[in-house]
Amino acid sequence: MAHLRLVLLACLLTAASGAGAVAVAADEPTAEDGPHPAFASVAANPLAENDRGEYVAVTVGEGTNLSSYTLDDGEERLGLPAVNATGTVILTAHPEAVRRPGNRSVVEVPLPRLSNSGERLRLQRDGETVAALAYEDAPEAEVYSDGRWRPVGVTEYPVVDGTSGEARGFVLPDAPAAALAPIEQADERVLLAGYTLTSRRVTDALVRAHDRGARVRVLLEGGPVGGITSEQAARLDRLVNAGVGVRVVDGPATRYRYHHAKYAVADGRATVLTENWKPSGVGGTSSRGWGATVADEAVVSRLAETFAGDFEYRAATPWGEFREGETFTSESPVSGSFRSRTEPATLDYESVSLLTAPDNAEREVVRRIERAESSVRVLQMSVGSVDQSLVAATVEAARRGVEVRILLSGAWYVEKENRRIVDRLNHIAEREGLSLTARLARPQGYEKIHAKGVVIDETVVLGSMNWNDNSARENREVLLAVSGAAVSDYYRNVFDRDWRASGSGGERPAGLIAVLGVLGVGCLLAARRLQFE
Repeated sequence: MAHLRLVLLACLLTAASGAGAVAVAADEPTAEDGPHPAFASVAANPLAENDRGEYVAVTVGEGTNLSSYTLDDGEERLGLPAVNATGTVILTAHPEAVRRPGNRSVVEVPLPRLSNSGERLRLQRDGETVAALAYEDAPEAEVYSDGRWRPVGVTEYPVVDGTSGEARGFVLPDAPAAALAPIEQADERVLLAGYTLTSRRVTDALVRAHDRGARVRVLLEGGPVGGITSEQAARLDRLVNAGVGVRVVDGPATRYRYHHAKYAVADGRATVLTENWKPSGVGGTSSRGWGATVADEAVVSRLAETFAGDFEYRAATPWGEFREGETFTSESPVSGSFRSRTEPATLDYESVSLLTAPDNAEREVVRRIERAESSVRVLQMSVGSVDQSLVAATVEAARRGVEVRILLSGAWYVEKENRRIVDRLNHIAEREGLSLTARLARPQGYEKIHAKGVVIDETVVLGSMNWNDNSARENREVLLAVSGAAVSDYYRNVFDRDWRASGSGGERPAGLIAVLGVLGVGCLLAARRLQFE
């Protein structure tokens, strides 16, 4: 059996047949009762001694008398308690070991031990089964919900909508100072989240903020592709020695494949980036990236809460503790100088929204593309496939008559795959007569595309989420969606300039791949690392 295989069993014990859901009613509740409870989630293999913290969560409707039901695992039968709650109720023998996500109720019961190798659970009333759930080979530190196993503690944040205001828009490598400006001006707090941090300028700015009396915290990925470099280790050592709190996300208790978000909360402002905190990103020495700073109270508050939740979660290990016994990789320094062609701008906007992955970002961006009326412009380092939900949504937009342009990186380490996708998209457009064009970038004023952005009519969405399933569904990612004519014009103009510079095909000079191909395994590893950033 596959390690993550879960078999869901549900049956109707009346004349109606079951439908393969987590829980179904065996008979209609009486007028005095609410709807039958249903299985919501199960955690059978917690990352704790003797599996402390096992739980079964059930969904309880308004008016449901939970005490009239029993939980049966085939060996033991547990009478459920009377609970004055609706929504999700978590049943566990060790409530102190269970986190209380959202407004869910946690109730202590003598829950039968859940086998890691498999169980069949049934909810019954008066001896009749109203819902059943079965699993096999429960993965460690994961919980089953919404049809799949996911790490325990995965958040379920909704989209946060703010009001109108002013944003500070900027692009990289043109304006490296814009990403640091909020940190340089902070007096009370700086919460910096990233995948990697190797920039000396960023490190210096964080230390200065700490010296001014600001509370400074840094949270990074502990297992980036290619490993943590000696350059990053030196930067984090300096921060810790200066008194800055630094943690890295790693180990078996991690909730996400990668902590890949790139943002900073500085006093009452939030800066969201497509770039890493390194010279090639915010340092302005290489990558085309987008960023924006807003001061919306709702967005800043939720982003600070997101940081706190990730920083305080058990998978976030203090740097001093994490680095003991660790070895670090080397990294070739990146240097470059590019003339600023797009200055930062203060842009009036009508609305702003904070999106997070894997919580809501994928479906929210798809929803916005589905509502596009005139144009969609996509700037990505790479995309997973033409069938990936975000890409597929842009194709469907073109089928509705929306003008779609997709610009992908032509860097040597993604060129082959990106060219295949570009060719397929253009073939679809030609075959169906769509206003859809895809190109590989020919950089002018930057070295390579690393941005993850899209302009949808008058809305700009930018942040750390790559357009592939791993990024959208398994990583911690943060994005801003900002709407308004001034905002969309600013980023659309940058896109259109890069688009025009890339010509009709975005071809790379012949022979470049051959030259790079002889550079050896070291370059391939470096490319793989860049691809995941």
